[in-house]
Amino acid sequence: MELGASKWVSTVTLAFLSVLLTVTLWKLESNQAQFSFPGDITNMILGKLEGWSLGEDGNKRGLKALGPNITSCHPSYGRKDLLVHCCPPGFQTPVPFVDFQFPDPQSPLRVRRPAHVVDGDYIAKYNKALSIMKSLPHDDPRSFSRQANLHCLFCTGAYDQQSHNAPLSIHRTWLFFPWHRMMIYFHERIIGSLIGDETFALPYWAWDIPEGMVIPDMYTNKSSSFFHTERDASHRPPKIADLNYVSDTNLSREDQLDINLSFMYNQMVSGARKTELFMGCRYKAGTEGYCNGPGTIELAPHNALHTWVGSSLNPGREDMGKFYSAARDPIFYAHHSNIDRLWEVWREANKHELDITDQDWLESFFFFYDENLRLVRVKVADVLDTIKLGYSYEQVHRPWLNKRPKAFFSTKTSSPNVEKEGEREQTTNVKHPLKGDAYVKFDVYVNLIDESKISPKFREFAGTFAHIPGGAATIDLKLGVSELLEDLEADQDETIWVTLLPRTPSCSNVTIGGVRMEYIE
Repeated sequence: MELGASKWVSTVTLAFLSVLLTVTLWKLESNQAQFSFPGDITNMILGKLEGWSLGEDGNKRGLKALGPNITSCHPSYGRKDLLVHCCPPGFQTPVPFVDFQFPDPQSPLRVRRPAHVVDGDYIAKYNKALSIMKSLPHDDPRSFSRQANLHCLFCTGAYDQQSHNAPLSIHRTWLFFPWHRMMIYFHERIIGSLIGDETFALPYWAWDIPEGMVIPDMYTNKSSSFFHTERDASHRPPKIADLNYVSDTNLSREDQLDINLSFMYNQMVSGARKTELFMGCRYKAGTEGYCNGPGTIELAPHNALHTWVGSSLNPGREDMGKFYSAARDPIFYAHHSNIDRLWEVWREANKHELDITDQDWLESFFFFYDENLRLVRVKVADVLDTIKLGYSYEQVHRPWLNKRPKAFFSTKTSSPNVEKEGEREQTTNVKHPLKGDAYVKFDVYVNLIDESKISPKFREFAGTFAHIPGGAATIDLKLGVSELLEDLEADQDETIWVTLLPRTPSCSNVTIGGVRMEYIE
C-alpha cells in the first residue's frame, strides 16, 4: 500500500480521554572459572568485566548488551505498597562462575508433553522431585524457594545492570522470551537430577488448544506438591481459561473456546507479523537504552493468565498475579513452558526470517545455578536452538491458525498466511503513564461500527493491553494492523476510527500520551 501525500487521521474514543492521532514513518531496522565482583570493585575494573561479558572486543564494538551485577542486589517493590527481599544469601560475596556449555548431544532428548496428557507414572515421578526440591534448605540454590525467587530478582528490579546503576528487568522487552527459557531450562534439569532421571522434561500447559484450556488435573490434587492454595478457586476445572481475561463472564464453554482461538490467531499471526510486535522492544544497557514495550504474547495470554490463575482474595491476585510471587506456584513452570513452545512455533512459522540478529541481544547474559550447584553465565545466543539445549516439544494441532476473524460488515475472506518479505506493517502506538497498582486492561478496535460486536471473534479487534503493575510507569503499546485494515477494506482509507475500550476500573488512572500510525519494514 502506498501512503503518498495523504495523511491518516484517526479518532480515538475512550471513556476518559480523546487525543488527536498523527502519522509517522518508522523503519525497523571457555569453561574457565571467573568471578563476579561487588560494589566499588566493579566500577574500578569496569573495562575488564565488560571484556569478559561481551567478548574481547566488546567495548571497541560499542556493544550495549545487558547483564546483571549479581552483587548489587537490593530490596525491590513487589507491589506499590510492598517492599520485598528476594536477594540470595551471601550475595555480596564474589562467586566463581563458568560459561554455559551445551549438554552432551548424545544425551537423551527431553520431550516436553502437554500437561493434560501425561500419565500417572510421570505425575508420581514429578511429584517426588518437586517434594524433594521443596524440602531443600533456602541456602541451596536448587531449593524451590530459591528457584521461585529468581523470578522476583529479575522481574522487580532487584539487580542493577553490570556496568550501570540502572535497574535490570526482563519483562516488556525482547529479553522476555530468552530469559524465561533460561530459567525453566535450568529448573527442569535440577528437577531431573533430584530423582536421577536425565530424561525428565517439564510438562506444558497447552492453553492454546481446546483440550488444554482448563487447569490440568495434576495441579488440582490437594494431596500433591503441585497444588497451591493461592489460586482463584472459582477457576478450577471445568472452568475454561479466558486468554483475554479481565473478570469472570457468563459465556458458554463453546463461546469461550471460540473467542480464545480467535484471540490466539490475533496474538500469534495477524498482530505478530514483525519481530518487535511479537518479541517486544529493543532493550539495551544504560538508562538511555531502556524501553518498555511488550510483545503480543507477553501482554496476553501471558499476563492475562497470570491474573486469571492468581487468587482474588489477595490484593495483587498473588501468587501468579504478581511478578515477585508468580513462580511460587508450580503451575508457573507449565505456563512458561507453553510460552516457550509458542516462541518456537512463531519462529518456525516465519521460517526464522524474523529472528533477531542484533549483537546486543545475542550477547546479553544472565546467571543461573545448574543441577551441579555451579553458577553458570549463559547468553541469549546460547539458548536459540532447543535441540542443542537437549529438549523438544511434543507437537499438538493448532486450530487457531484457521480462526482468522471475519469483518462484521464485509464478506471478504482469505486464508491465513505468513507475511511475505518486504511487506510493510502499520502499527498503532499508545503511550500511557500508569498510576496506582491495579491490573490494567483495555482492548483496541478499528472501525468499530456495532457495539454489540465487541469481541476478538470479529475483525475489528486489533489487540489488547494487559498490564501487571511493576516497573516503570510509561509503556509503549504497538499493535500490528496491516491484515486487519486489508480485511476491513480500509487499507486505502484516509480516515479510520480507533476505539480504546476500558475493561478494568483502573483504566481511569491511565493517560493516553498519543496514538499514531507507523510503518515497520
